[in-house]
Amino acid sequence: MMKEDRKPTIARPRRRPEWIRVRAPSGETYQKIRSLMRQKSLRTVCEEAHCPNMGECWGKYGTATFLILGGVCTRRCHFCNIETGRPDPIDWDEPERVAQAAKAMNLRHVVITSVNRDDRQDGGAPIFASCIRRIRDLQPGCSIEVLVPDFQGSARALKIVMDARPDILNHNVETVPRLFRGVQPQGRYEWTEATLRNAKKLDPRALTKSGLMVGLGETFEETVETMLDLIEWQVDILTIGQYLQPSRSHLPVGRYYTPAEFEELERLGREMGFRWVESGPLVRSSYNAQAQANALSPQHTS
Repeated sequence: MMKEDRKPTIARPRRRPEWIRVRAPSGETYQKIRSLMRQKSLRTVCEEAHCPNMGECWGKYGTATFLILGGVCTRRCHFCNIETGRPDPIDWDEPERVAQAAKAMNLRHVVITSVNRDDRQDGGAPIFASCIRRIRDLQPGCSIEVLVPDFQGSARALKIVMDARPDILNHNVETVPRLFRGVQPQGRYEWTEATLRNAKKLDPRALTKSGLMVGLGETFEETVETMLDLIEWQVDILTIGQYLQPSRSHLPVGRYYTPAEFEELERLGREMGFRWVESGPLVRSSYNAQAQANALSPQHTS
């Protein structure tokens, strides 16, 4: 494994290129989903992370990614806009509200993610498992994707989630080994590897998924090498998107990848053997998630 840099050394581009264009969220469906989330005291990572696709996903597709285990993260990653600090106590009623919202929205695919909960030995894994089981009770036939933290590499915590049998287990590597600790100071590349490898061991039928941000100071070759690591870890689905700086207090953008470079990464990913690759400037982890589940999940392909 490459030596890790504590801080990426990158120069900030002056302006966003013309191919980075984000529309403000709007529309009747968007407003309906936003209102439903407020009524049920739920959060979405779409809002918390200022996702550039929120308007498209909420307005066009009527989908959203639920953010569970509170709105305060125990880690301070230098790319993330979610609040850091001491989290609230676990809300054991949250899975019921998530399931009720999935039913009210008549979702055919649900994505559930969370803040890091390093204050708990289980990392909040039981809430993930409860969400999966309760959604299956209230919204039969709905495929379920969980975007989990690394649980500090704990196979025991991950097993709690995998025993509930999610259709897709997602954990994002985010960046290349050399920059990993500078981008995610409290994370470990080995924990990401353990999470993705163990998911396949615990349930070989489950699809595994991971995502990369580019433009943090890595080279194109380093990105390709990290993709090869993910293939070795038996990851099925890969997302690659441009890092966009949430605020001036976050890491600056090192450079903007061109659409042609994203197309080349997608081509290379398919050549490596990923079953699905989403690669583009505004691609995020949950982008086109329902199409991936429809095409690859056993319940849809059997």
